Amino acid sequence: MSADKTAKLSLNGKSYDLPMMSPVMGPDVVDIRKLYDEADVFTYDPGFTSTASCKSAITYIDGDKGELLYRGYPIEQLAAESTHLEVCYLLLYGELPTKDQMDDFKTRITRHTMVHEQMHYFFRGFRRDSHPMATMVGVVGAMSAFYHDSLDITDPWQREVAAMRMIAKLPTIAAMAYKYSVGQPFVYPKNSLSYAGNFLHMCFAVPTEDYVVNPVLEKAMDRIMMLHADHEQNASTSTVRLAGSSGANPFACIAAGIACLWGPAHGGANQACLEMLREIGTVDRIPEYIAKAKDKNSGFRLMGFGHRVYKNFDPRATVMKESADEVLDLLGIHKNPTLQVAKELERIALSDEYFISKKLYPNVDFYSGIILDAMGFSTSMFTPIFAISRTVGWISQWKEMIGENGKIGRPRQLYVGPKKRDYVDLRHR
Repeated sequence: MSADKTAKLSLNGKSYDLPMMSPVMGPDVVDIRKLYDEADVFTYDPGFTSTASCKSAITYIDGDKGELLYRGYPIEQLAAESTHLEVCYLLLYGELPTKDQMDDFKTRITRHTMVHEQMHYFFRGFRRDSHPMATMVGVVGAMSAFYHDSLDITDPWQREVAAMRMIAKLPTIAAMAYKYSVGQPFVYPKNSLSYAGNFLHMCFAVPTEDYVVNPVLEKAMDRIMMLHADHEQNASTSTVRLAGSSGANPFACIAAGIACLWGPAHGGANQACLEMLREIGTVDRIPEYIAKAKDKNSGFRLMGFGHRVYKNFDPRATVMKESADEVLDLLGIHKNPTLQVAKELERIALSDEYFISKKLYPNVDFYSGIILDAMGFSTSMFTPIFAISRTVGWISQWKEMIGENGKIGRPRQLYVGPKKRDYVDLRHR
């Protein structure tokens, strides 16, 4: 990254030189940190869509090219050759592991999968019909009450232990939330299973009979986790960084990220997509909804198509489509009207000129929702699975931020309220 260029800003007859920074990839950045002191003005950028809030070496997105890189590696290559746990190592430490490093990492994660036994009682405080995300926000935040030996963010070793614990325990906590919501007993993790396989086992096994993880479903779940592991400075990641900038403990920061992810405009998109498919109901009603989608005045939005960042195509969706096809081939869709609707909508979106011209391609949420529904997950579990997947990205971003010793986050505002005025006694109003 270089800073050998400047931008000139003319304001009220004065000129200000603003340094410019050139990243390894992506557009140049104007450094405005001294603008307020020198010119007494703020910048205005609702949603921070044109503002770089930090420096990061973790993930890079090129929305125009449809490109997603984890530490420089294209997501397509990682999905084809790697595993979620190897990607976790890559995101955390910056490089792909050697065999010995990977074996050690797997061991450390595996030995942390159980949660403190007293946490089982914590679940009883929630209503049986609580949304699993509500449970996860509470339980993950409460981890700071159980693991006092990894709260000191100034200690690199404690940061490392906290990271291992959260990556290992989030699938266990999410599975417990799921079991609690359906009234089944908790299933303990099994160290002989893979990360994704263990999660499926904890969700779908019952004490009365054996459960064997299907390798096709295991691979699909591993891909879902890998493809959602990080996505640059999105809303939940920015929330984790902002919470962390105050010096909050790591469990509180990740709980804040989970709370943000819960929003339907963020992590809830795949749930909204599946609910839309169920609203359509049957294949014969698709033309009605396609007509609504093309009518600007209908107020109807086709969920699961297009993406705010990717203007060409979502590279994750290409990979996820392969998994969706494999899962549906295994489980079949002839008895499931929702999945029949999904496949027909996919066909139309990939062939209809309206969708092609507006680049409304099926995105990763469309395919992940189909896969999770076919596996047997309720829609309420879609976002918790997203949270499991994104945990390593949040932690990697949090660790990067802590290492920079940056300032506490403090956005400014464009004030539009009343000017200064004097208080009037109640009797005279």
